[in-house]
Amino acid sequence: MKFPIFFLTLLLATATMGCAQDIAWSSIINDIRSKYSDVEHISADSLAMWLESSEEQVPVLLDVREKKEYAVSHLPGAIQIDPNAKRFKKLADLPKDTPIVAYCSVGYRSSEMARRLQKAGFTNVSNLEGSIFTWANEAHPVFSDSTEVYGVHPYNGVWGKLLQPKLRKYDP
Repeated sequence: MKFPIFFLTLLLATATMGCAQDIAWSSIINDIRSKYSDVEHISADSLAMWLESSEEQVPVLLDVREKKEYAVSHLPGAIQIDPNAKRFKKLADLPKDTPIVAYCSVGYRSSEMARRLQKAGFTNVSNLEGSIFTWANEAHPVFSDSTEVYGVHPYNGVWGKLLQPKLRKYDP
């Protein structure tokens, strides 16, 4: 997916400022909400509470990142799905009203996936706002297989600036 040059410039320019992450995150969240206004968005804290709740049906978590990113870490129980998938074999047996929360690194790929899932007839799909970067930055647990780990694949050097430096990890 291509991103506007002004947006990347903003990200790079703010990366050296004292409140860089706050400014960059604000811009990203606003951009995603604007481009994907037809997609529901859920905060990391709201998802964490939902996952801990025994009263509601737990959502299916879709990790919309590449396999190498997923191998480093993912949300508990998440299913990895190709970011470019147009067919959803892994979801074929799910009722169309099953709650699904998609996430990627910051939210672009997962918002696009949420939109494609809606077009495929799924009616209860959300994007994790800020995706795994916000999830990990806010100290929610991430896993490699069934082991809790401390690190997230930073996608690349530019987007990775939104992830706390101590969390950046390229290899499982």
